[in-house]
Amino acid sequence: MTRAVLVSSSTAPVVTDVDVPDPGEGEALVDVAFSSVNYKDGLALARDPGVARIDPLVPGIDVVGTVAALGPGVHDVRIGDRVVLNGAGAGENRHGGWAVHALVPSASLVVLPDEVAEDFVAAVGTAGFTAALSVVALARFVDPADGPVLVTGASGGVGSVAIPLLAGRGYRVTASTGRTGNADALRALGAADVVDRATLGDRGRPMQKAVWAGAVDSVGGATLANLLASTRWGGAVTACGLAQDAELHTTVLPFILRGVSLLGINSVDAPAALRRQAWEVLADELDPVLLAGVTRTVGLSEAIDVGPEVVAGRVHGRTIVDVRR
Repeated sequence: MTRAVLVSSSTAPVVTDVDVPDPGEGEALVDVAFSSVNYKDGLALARDPGVARIDPLVPGIDVVGTVAALGPGVHDVRIGDRVVLNGAGAGENRHGGWAVHALVPSASLVVLPDEVAEDFVAAVGTAGFTAALSVVALARFVDPADGPVLVTGASGGVGSVAIPLLAGRGYRVTASTGRTGNADALRALGAADVVDRATLGDRGRPMQKAVWAGAVDSVGGATLANLLASTRWGGAVTACGLAQDAELHTTVLPFILRGVSLLGINSVDAPAALRRQAWEVLADELDPVLLAGVTRTVGLSEAIDVGPEVVAGRVHGRTIVDVRR
């Protein structure tokens, strides 16, 4: 048995005891130290069928802890390794990290360097992991000298990590947010400029003034369409979210007239080599002090209340879950 948050179609989310089987083929049992509160976790608490695919479900798409046991099969981790898992079905089609113990696919685990603290890894979480994947993808197409880059949803988890990663590489970053009162905090992360998300939120013309060399977008919808329409020749936009809308109403004009590239980012199914690359970027380039300034820690029961706030866009920065509290 393990103490965990359990979400069920028949009851409200609750902290309770949950059975944990022995690890099967290709699985690892992790003694969890931390998880985090992500947009998907908030949707899981609301029993959104696009996320909560089993009933009941332990949320938590992030797992940070130590390998306690391994099932049969070939593994790239050993008992005693400190590890992180982001996505890979955790908190969606299998129990996730809002628990003292978690059973996860060992192939998706990344072993942490000795010098990296577990609470920092949890603060990065899937949101920061996705931001790193976005920066790695964007850098293949856009150099810092090409011009300014935009980060949408800048006050959220992805934006809070994408901004310092991009700024640290020499990009001039503009942050787009609906919470312009956070402008000073965004500048402290490395943003050179801050704009109100309303300037991009309404459907615009299919081709607009070329402003951005590239962008990291986590909101989708009209914002993403406007970004594509206002990206310079040869630029690129990464897409990893749908906080505004899953639909994308655009034309082929940005692609065939300016050679713009739209780069999809999938953190759930990222292969092991790409996972390791993203975490190497995070360990080498992200200042823990910067992230600590926009991070808070809660316990399991408090995480239940934070989830809906994340979905509503009322949480700035990152929230980590100390599963032992």
